[in-house]
Amino acid sequence: MLVVKIGGASGVNTDTIVSDIATQIESGEQLIVVHGGSKLATELGEQLGYPPRFVTSASGHISRYTDQRTLEIFIMATSLLNRQLVGQLQTLGVNAVGLSGLDGGLLLAERKSTIRIVDNGKCKILRDDYTGRIETVNLQPIRALQDTGHIPVVAPVAISASGEALNVDADRAAAHLAGAIGADQLIILSNVPGLLRDLEDPNSYIPSVSEQDLDNAINNIAHGRMKRKLIAAREALNAGVKQVIIASGKTEQPITEALQGKGTLING
Repeated sequence: MLVVKIGGASGVNTDTIVSDIATQIESGEQLIVVHGGSKLATELGEQLGYPPRFVTSASGHISRYTDQRTLEIFIMATSLLNRQLVGQLQTLGVNAVGLSGLDGGLLLAERKSTIRIVDNGKCKILRDDYTGRIETVNLQPIRALQDTGHIPVVAPVAISASGEALNVDADRAAAHLAGAIGADQLIILSNVPGLLRDLEDPNSYIPSVSEQDLDNAINNIAHGRMKRKLIAAREALNAGVKQVIIASGKTEQPITEALQGKGTLING
């Protein structure tokens, strides 16, 4: 079992990723797709006159502040991207079905109604935030699709215990799904070739990180969104996934190349 997370950042080539997904399925691989949507959500928000606000937590993690209007825009963007990916896969003969974590209660999350941020060196509390921390994965919708020969394509929107839609981190959603389903591998495809020592040098990627060195990599090497990817990797390994690969989603065969060892390999 393989879980593939398609990054939503600029530069990721969804055409080659989708083509490679079809190749993997044709070879007999059982696969689940999870996708982001950050770039499209940002573009849509700007078009609607409501650009996103990105905030930095006290621990240095950058995230999208998700008030009610931003949540609506995020759902619009991820829903559109989900439909596009399903359409591309269907064109290639892959019997894909799109859903989000809302559907069938797939991803149950706890809402973080307040978040602590650092703004100009000062600690602040933001309220009315609609982001969530995934607590439970309900595999019934996934199993039902797999039992009928379908490939699930999952958007990173979860549901709270009170029925609220919540924005959740797509990398961590993929990690939770991979752990719950018992996946052997989680591939996180991004717009960089892996964990970089130098953000300006794509050739500075680190080929492998041991599970024991993950905390050091998170705190001292990773920058920006890569911190979240490494946290997701740690969560996946803790949940029983054997290997996480962070690799480029810009190549001609991104999944095939990742499985051949191109990228940053993190073994449990």
